[in-house]
This record gives sequence, structure tokens and C-alpha cells, in this order.
Amino acid sequence: MKELVIATKNKKKLKEIKEILKGLNLKISSLFDYPSVPRILETGKTFKENAVKKAVKIAHFTGKLTLGEDSGLCVRALGGEPGIHSSRFSGKNKSDRKNNLKLLKLLADLPVSKRKAHYVCAVALADKGGLIKVVEGTCKGLIGFEQKGKFGFGYDPLFIVPEHKKTFGQLGGRIKHKISHRFRALSLAQKAIVDYFKRCYTQN
Repeated sequence: MKELVIATKNKKKLKEIKEILKGLNLKISSLFDYPSVPRILETGKTFKENAVKKAVKIAHFTGKLTLGEDSGLCVRALGGEPGIHSSRFSGKNKSDRKNNLKLLKLLADLPVSKRKAHYVCAVALADKGGLIKVVEGTCKGLIGFEQKGKFGFGYDPLFIVPEHKKTFGQLGGRIKHKISHRFRALSLAQKAIVDYFKRCYTQN
């Protein structure tokens, strides 16, 4: 059975990745299936660096094709923050709610024209031989004045997609998974995944 290991313990992120890649007919596992994996410190200065670190380290440990992913929100008025610190923006006792409230507070006095932002998702593929491919996807939008919607996670209740005039939190997976930064990055990675397993089966 063809297996792809997703180097994450984020259940919501894993769920999204599985939904986006469901057409590939793969067994998708995660770090939950490998409880003794080494700890990964996200010390990279870019999303790509963190994604590569996850993919290479876990691939070396499992010996299997591994997908490392790092993503976050970049707000123009904040100089690109929270960026790679998106998940821990509110500090030690972080949570999605606290992260969103901190962002709203920092942007409180800014009009719509000053609330431009974009999501970034970097995806890296590696096997026991090392890095295979790194890609990145983005999605542009605006930060709302209040949280709206119950779908998604992270900053989704604040991230407004201009074409739909709704947040990711309101749009839900059916639409989000066709336009999001994660969808765009994984779409670029899919061919490399398919090609990898084709080569493996041809060689065997």
C-alpha cells in the first residue's frame, strides 16, 4: 500500500490535508501513528525552512515518503506578522481564540484599506534519501473587524476572501479547499507525489 506520512500532530490541519488529497488513493498516516518520533523544533526563518525540516527529519525516521507543511498568516500592516509565529502569536498559553483577539486588538484602529493580509502554506516532500520537492501556495484577503463563522481553524474566522465577501470560517471546507493557500500548495505537490510512487512501483 502506498503510504504518505504527514509530519503533523495538528488534528485540524491533518483533516484538511486528507480532504484535499483524498483523490490520490493513498494511505495517509501522521505523527499520531509514530508515537516515538523525534521532536521537531520549528526554528526556521521561513515557512519553507520549517516545512523542509519536518519532512526530512520524519522521512529519515520512518523511511517513508513524508510531507512537511508550515503555514501562517501575514498581515501587511504588521510587517508580515504573525508570519511563522502564527500558531503561537499569543504566547505560551496560545489558542486560536487568543491569537485572533490579539490580532483584532493590534488592528483595532485601522480601516478596511489597511487590513490586507495573505495566508501562506509551504509544503515539502522527502524520503529516506532526502528532500524531493518544496512548493508554496498563497491566498490573499482582508482581516475582518470581528470573528465570523464556525468552520476551519486558526485565523479562518477573521480572514475574508474578497471574491466571496465571507471569511474562511463562514465558507466552510467545500469552498475553502478549492481556493485556499493549503489547496494551492498541495495541488503543486500532488504531481510529485504521484510521480514518486510511479517510480517506486516501476523499479520494483
